[in-house]
Amino acid sequence: MKETEKLNITKSLELYEEALELVPGGVLGARKPGDFIQGEYPIFLETGKGCRLTDVDGNEFIDFLCGYGPIILGYREEEVDEAVYKQIKEKGFCFTLTQKYQNLLAKKLTEIVPSSEMSIFLKTGSDATTASIRIARAHTNKLKVMRCGYHGWHDWCVEMKGGIPRKFYEDVYEFQYNRLDQLEALMAEQGDETAAIIMTPFGHPNHQTMQIPEPGFLQGARDIADQYGAVLVYDEIRTGFRLSMGGAQKLYGVTPDLTVLGKAMANGYPISVVTGKKEIMMAAAHKLFISSTFFPNSDAFIAALKTIEILERDKVLENIWEKGERLMKGIQKAIDKYDVGAELSGIPPMFYVTFKKDETGAYKRKRTDFYTQLIRKGFFFSPFHHGYISYRHTEEDLKLTLNAIEESLAFVKEKY
Repeated sequence: MKETEKLNITKSLELYEEALELVPGGVLGARKPGDFIQGEYPIFLETGKGCRLTDVDGNEFIDFLCGYGPIILGYREEEVDEAVYKQIKEKGFCFTLTQKYQNLLAKKLTEIVPSSEMSIFLKTGSDATTASIRIARAHTNKLKVMRCGYHGWHDWCVEMKGGIPRKFYEDVYEFQYNRLDQLEALMAEQGDETAAIIMTPFGHPNHQTMQIPEPGFLQGARDIADQYGAVLVYDEIRTGFRLSMGGAQKLYGVTPDLTVLGKAMANGYPISVVTGKKEIMMAAAHKLFISSTFFPNSDAFIAALKTIEILERDKVLENIWEKGERLMKGIQKAIDKYDVGAELSGIPPMFYVTFKKDETGAYKRKRTDFYTQLIRKGFFFSPFHHGYISYRHTEEDLKLTLNAIEESLAFVKEKY
């Protein structure tokens, strides 16, 4: 199998060298070159439309990262963007006081999200998860938190502890997804002082295979929260408006007390929400302070209302599930054909190809070669993050993708 020719990413690399003198590390967080394959992936993008991206060097890609999740419809979705443009031109979006769209979106959430009775709107996932913990602590008058999953970059939950005093996270304890025994043991020791159990209802741990809930896991966590009087929080930043309109809680049939949502809710516009039971949410009215200059901006409210309208009207999630099922079947067929230790995990809207660990570390080289071939062929996946399906992925896009995945696995098989 012939190796695919390396991309020309000269301009990306030049911009990155310039950025190193302007921004610490050049590019922050999950977008830094080290979170892909250095020297192979572009670093700066120029345009996006539908499911396709073009970088500053003119390379075009069929994209499966979807902006790390927000792009549920497609890039530059005209109907959403036009609604926002209209709001900005005719009414404005940043004022001293709030516009009515807050109420409209809150009402909509109560219709479609099982746990939703009242809502607080913010901007980012980290805003929302942190607000949910503050609300839970204020409501229960307890301190400790049990967590499962990635919940953002704020002091209480970020994995990298640089610059954070231990006191800010010493009351936060971690358990693994599908390990109800771990949660039971933690709560046996800390339960009477526990304010919240926050978890991702679908397992998407960083850099690892994805996990669906084992029978009894979600209901078991619900029962434990009830037993100790803790607030059960679902972090549905990734799964909300993607697994189902009501999120993973609707799909799996277990309702939390509070839910945090973001990403796909507004097709790329910055908005997040804490929504949940009125009795608990009311702590935010009297016992704590949550505020930001930009939280009430209506541009993202308009985008969210229009995105939800399209998702419901056009049966977008049914389309995504159907396409994703066929794509995953095709990927699994290719993995079975070329036995190189690749694994497919996840569910149709969110999936991930990883490589089984081995004592020699060859899995890392196989992973690098596989994803290098894909990016060179014009398919944007990440070696260290799961992929997404968007509404604008066409049948032809998926056909081309399956062909590229099979060729890339064949290349790895021949090399190793």
